[in-house]
Amino acid sequence: MRTAVITLAAGRHPHLLLQQDGLDRGTRRPDHYVIVSMADPAIADLVARRRPAADVVTVPLADGRLPLAAARNAGAARALAAGAELLVFLDVDCVPGATLLEGYARAARDGALLCGTVAYLPPPPPDGYRLDALAAMAVPHPARPAPADGTVVRGGDHRLFWSLSFALTARTWERVGGFCEDYTGYGAEDTDFAATAARRGVDLWWVGGAPAHHQYHPTRRPPVRHLDDILRNGALYKRRWGSWPMEGWLRDFEALGLVRHLPDTDTWCATGPGGRGDGSAPASACPERQTGYTPDMGDMTEGR
Repeated sequence: MRTAVITLAAGRHPHLLLQQDGLDRGTRRPDHYVIVSMADPAIADLVARRRPAADVVTVPLADGRLPLAAARNAGAARALAAGAELLVFLDVDCVPGATLLEGYARAARDGALLCGTVAYLPPPPPDGYRLDALAAMAVPHPARPAPADGTVVRGGDHRLFWSLSFALTARTWERVGGFCEDYTGYGAEDTDFAATAARRGVDLWWVGGAPAHHQYHPTRRPPVRHLDDILRNGALYKRRWGSWPMEGWLRDFEALGLVRHLPDTDTWCATGPGGRGDGSAPASACPERQTGYTPDMGDMTEGR
């Protein structure tokens, strides 16, 4: 089965290089390695003359925001045009375990959305991560299944899908129809993808023996710098699916006084400057004296 690995990159260059090294050391190497550069001009030179050879596709930002959905679609289109039968999507922060591609290829079936196990690494030691030491260092995510090697757990909850590491056959990709490109910036595009897969009868399988190791990077919880993206993309998801995603983050923002829920319209809105970083009011700011407010949806179809 001709296998393509697709990853998105904008910065995180050391993480990308370690991922490339991990793919080269695997028990099965990709037939095609597609890196989608999201307006990062350094990517092509960075990965050149390294193994496995990388096919770099460049996509522009969407109004200054990372076009995660459009970038995944562009990577898949390049891979399919080259004859890929199995698409493996790997987050730039993830280093594949030695058997990741072998495990996905063994489990792949039309009509299944495959999720391998992802374990989290601590900060790297002074001399950096060593590929042969990652499995012993990484800690599985407590809220995701972690089947034993060779085990496939079918009938998974699509709400637990994540885009850090997943795979599906070319036919299954066409059945789902790719990612909705109305989403730009952080959050909800992968939740939407999984909801679409469920609606179209694609089962979710958790795959043991397809491990990935998530490299450490500093994070803030909740992700305040993504507040505006979360409100905008969350409202789009609500319009498409009737419920809000990322409610845990929204409740955390509420506890910090950054957002407010308007129960009359089941709407979340920002109480002050959002996550744009320039102090400007977010697109979904709360009205000062208005109730029954619904944010303007006009900017949510850009970038398709």
